[in-house]
Amino acid sequence: MLSTPLLALALAVAPAPCAGRPVLAPPVAERAGDSLVALYDRGRTWQQFIDSAKARRQTWLDNHANGAPDSAAVARAALVPGRWRFLVVAEDACGDSANTIPYLARLVEAVPTLDLRIVNSAEGRWVMDSHQTEDGRGATPTVVLLDEQGAERGCWVERPYVLRKLVAEVRAGTVAGNLMEVVTAWRREDQGRSTINDLLDLLDAAAAGTVRCP
Repeated sequence: MLSTPLLALALAVAPAPCAGRPVLAPPVAERAGDSLVALYDRGRTWQQFIDSAKARRQTWLDNHANGAPDSAAVARAALVPGRWRFLVVAEDACGDSANTIPYLARLVEAVPTLDLRIVNSAEGRWVMDSHQTEDGRGATPTVVLLDEQGAERGCWVERPYVLRKLVAEVRAGTVAGNLMEVVTAWRREDQGRSTINDLLDLLDAAAAGTVRCP
């Protein structure tokens, strides 16, 4: 039997709650002519989401509590002109969501020109399907950046770039180690910094007129 830390780690990197197309209701866009703005408007605030989160609750809470961005990250975000909204498709049971979105929430809390709303993978399935990972999957979390007019200006999917590269290298055998152990050690060391850096890069690119999306 796995020890408690290893069991928690196995759950954190297990693909089932995070990857693939959910077999649920038809995509909202197909049912109601949906839009990213309409979906955003129906989304939950961070507080509403965390109040209802049950799976991995302690991970969500701990990462949020310990995830304050450093002053340089806050200053960098504050320098981006305009107002920006992050539409997040996430599941509380998904380890990738629990280990990224709390850090985004802390950045948004620190910068008045940023906001976010969260929807689940049933509501946002069409968003996942149209913003797939580099290997062709819909996954949570999927983050779509919207500008003041509601236009899509970029996206970010599943994991920080550095972690995506590391996972690929472990799976290819070019980096040695057990995948779960490598990912856990990386997350412990990184403490959300790579997630925030990726999202700041996304904001900077959008402000410069470039749409970045996997």
